Amino acid sequence: MIENPDILLKYFKACGNNITTDSRSVSRYIEEGKKVMFLALKGDKFDGNDFAAQALKEGASFVVVDNPWMAESGDPRILVVKDCLKALQDMARAYRRNLPVKILAITGSNGKTTTKELINRVLSKKYKVSATCGNLNNHIGVPLTLLNMPSDTEIGIIEMGANHRGEIKQLCAIAEPNYGIITNIGRAHLEGFGGTDGVKKGKGELFDYLRNVRGTAFFLEEDKTLKEMIAEREGVRKSGYSLSGTTATLSENGTVALKYREAQKPIQSNLVGEYNKYNIAAAVAIGKFFGIDFRQAAEAIENYIPDNNRSQFVSIGSNKIITDAYNANPSSMENALLNFAGMQDENKLVILGDMKELGKYSAEEHDKVLFAVKKYGFRKAWFVGDEFIKAGHRIAEKDMLFFPSVKELEKHIEKTPLHNYTILIKGSHSTRLEEVVPFLDANL
Repeated sequence: MIENPDILLKYFKACGNNITTDSRSVSRYIEEGKKVMFLALKGDKFDGNDFAAQALKEGASFVVVDNPWMAESGDPRILVVKDCLKALQDMARAYRRNLPVKILAITGSNGKTTTKELINRVLSKKYKVSATCGNLNNHIGVPLTLLNMPSDTEIGIIEMGANHRGEIKQLCAIAEPNYGIITNIGRAHLEGFGGTDGVKKGKGELFDYLRNVRGTAFFLEEDKTLKEMIAEREGVRKSGYSLSGTTATLSENGTVALKYREAQKPIQSNLVGEYNKYNIAAAVAIGKFFGIDFRQAAEAIENYIPDNNRSQFVSIGSNKIITDAYNANPSSMENALLNFAGMQDENKLVILGDMKELGKYSAEEHDKVLFAVKKYGFRKAWFVGDEFIKAGHRIAEKDMLFFPSVKELEKHIEKTPLHNYTILIKGSHSTRLEEVVPFLDANL
């Protein structure tokens, strides 16, 4: 049984630094003329060990398993460990330590993925940067992100997600960041964290780690909560940035521009929503810290076009769509509705999906969304999911329609096509609201 992660690392490097946890992807590596290591993880409904033999048959150079009986065949390609998940995390940590790389960790209740994308593009103006791909930000995704970093990476950007206390601490122990930023503290994953104070403590584990290793913590100086969190951690190296001297404006289609006092022209982003000014400011500040001048940072931000259902603007037929359907929590929902209310379009429609992982706070928070929709005076509002249906029984108006699923909403749209509307789509990823977008073309 292999217990030393450095031994596993040698096998990993022998595979050209290629690793997969999905046996179905092995053939793709082989077709591309690459070697690959298969690591057998367990899930609620599967055991990767059951697919190890198939991975070998497909051409995997090595398989990492935690069923000891599998070693009885004597096949040298079968590498047995005590626990595959721990082996993955330990190997990733060992690999990270072998790289001449600085790690920047990003967490927060809202905006972390957009901030990650902007910082990636800004720092790439000067450095070889590798960043979290997609949403690989948990106890499996972070080690895979590290192992996917090319050996010449100079700065690694690691997004860290969490829905319980202790998770950020664990991810820091794997990635060992030198720098970190918490975008904000909001009402997200309230069920797992046990309320907003739990969110603050859970996300604050990043600052705790940075204090202990003499790393640098970036924070928005106008954010009272973040400023307090920094002050509570005496001795932490800090680098504050500010929105003082900046002005945010919205274009006709809702994309935000951020004007700095010292700059001749504003940074015109492709991100919908004034709240994205915080993400832009973070990218500019961190870029400056690493020696990227303002002109280069502005160019990188302006060239970023979101394509991940986050703050994304698209035109479908005669309708204009703001798609922010990758995730939703009470804080981000509030920001999206406030921004949408400020847009000047006359024909507005909000399509909102359930917010997940709120536990005992769910009813209260979904009620608040309905109250906000009423307060902002949206003439049409459609809601998807059981939680909004329950809220609708408590608070509803004639212009509010409720649907149990996206499929039912799609049927409604087909019967009542929309023309010349500006539409906000916002909901948790599991509601799959992005599937509605093609149905919003009234010409179909």
